[in-house]
Amino acid sequence: MADSIIRCEGVTRTFGKRTALDNVTLTVEPGRCFGFLGPNGAGKTTLIRCILGLARPDGGRITVRGFDIGRDPAAALARIGAIVEEPRFYGYLSGRQNLELWAAYVGDGALARVPALLTRVGLDERSGDKVSAYSLGMRQRLGVARALLSDPELLVLDEPTNGLDPDGVAEFRVLIRSLVEQDGRAVFVSSHLLDEIEKICDDLAIVNQGRVITSGTLADLLAAGGRELTIECDDAARAESVLRALPTVTAVTRSAAGTLSVQLAPDSPETRAGVNRKLVEAGLDVSRLEPREDSLEERYLSLVREAGQA
Repeated sequence: MADSIIRCEGVTRTFGKRTALDNVTLTVEPGRCFGFLGPNGAGKTTLIRCILGLARPDGGRITVRGFDIGRDPAAALARIGAIVEEPRFYGYLSGRQNLELWAAYVGDGALARVPALLTRVGLDERSGDKVSAYSLGMRQRLGVARALLSDPELLVLDEPTNGLDPDGVAEFRVLIRSLVEQDGRAVFVSSHLLDEIEKICDDLAIVNQGRVITSGTLADLLAAGGRELTIECDDAARAESVLRALPTVTAVTRSAAGTLSVQLAPDSPETRAGVNRKLVEAGLDVSRLEPREDSLEERYLSLVREAGQA
């Protein structure tokens, strides 16, 4: 864990009697896109503000590459680029001029990175146009270029695709994945667009009422929700009888074609291999055993409802 980009340990933040963050603990690793999900008011923006040093936690600790945000903010924030809400620029200046102006503030070779960054975000051909003529998607991409001027290890994005049309969302998705896969950067993204999070993220955490209710890899989260199996074998009627006798099976339905749909209990320890073994031990020839995984939206809604908020 020493190589983690971000480590949040027991982070708490209150506003009067309201607890916005309640003992939040999570880790963001390099070369991974981390999604931070939750309903409105769940604490997502509050945590982002704490990570960026814009708000101070009441308790707990946030480190970036081992540097404590509270004790050594300059060293920690030097490793972060961010877009919080819609990025703002001088509309009467061109995209290139806006970046050059910001680069002069950043220093440390940032000015020399401007041409390559404009190419990277697909704005080199429009870099001489005034930003007032840019679409929202172009301004978002220019915002990413600005956030990368300091060559940060971590990019923090708060609702980055809000207001984008489908083409803009798709372009932004490709850009984010390239930053992770080609550059090895970490990206921390908060969004309400669950379909997009499912397409771009490797890991995620779901927060509800200030508490993290689950965290881990996207693959593990989806697999944990997939408790339905589709089974085909040489004797569907006998297989149905075997399956109904298993204590971890809650329902079995058989189609006219003989395909079985098997529902496992939510807390069932039974695995696909275990179900297959029981059928084979019964002398059945299994030709298909396929799990149906929940979508991220289905898992998200299920977990949030279980946590007490529909």
